[in-house]
Amino acid sequence: MKTALLIVDVQNDFCPGGALGVKDGDKIVPTINKIIKKFDLVISSQDWHPEDSVHFEKWPVHCVAGTKGAEFHPDLKSEKIDLKLIKGTDNKDDGYSAFEATNLSFANYLEENEITTLYICGLTTDYCVKETALDAVKNGIHTFVITDAIAAVNVQPCDGKEALNEMYSKGCILIESEDISDVL
Repeated sequence: MKTALLIVDVQNDFCPGGALGVKDGDKIVPTINKIIKKFDLVISSQDWHPEDSVHFEKWPVHCVAGTKGAEFHPDLKSEKIDLKLIKGTDNKDDGYSAFEATNLSFANYLEENEITTLYICGLTTDYCVKETALDAVKNGIHTFVITDAIAAVNVQPCDGKEALNEMYSKGCILIESEDISDVL
């Protein structure tokens, strides 16, 4: 059984001061940096939207391909990332899930590399983290969501909490970062 850490969209535009800044989005970075060293394989996803994306009919323009806003948060130890999944590149698609990556089939990658367990952290609990975690479960992956290493947009005040409840009800295991060593 192989395990990987998946860091979802810890990008400048999702952190405070960014185009779609999440309250306390930057506060998860130290936790991620602390747990990153526990994993032999670290994967990230990154929104990489075209300027004319229909996604921007719902959301402020953010994470446009090649911009500073699309870059990883500067404090994230991104040099530890082994594989980067690029998503949201189609101007007709939202690209919430890392399983919608356009640079490779993430589901095939996991299968070919016999990765059966994913630990997921990053931004945002109620959109990209949730959709990625639910897709992981659908693909038969044992899925852990690291609750102190995620943050929600919370368009509605309870969106993050409801997303956690949905992930849990669909088979995700909710875990705190300090408990990871107990299950690795």
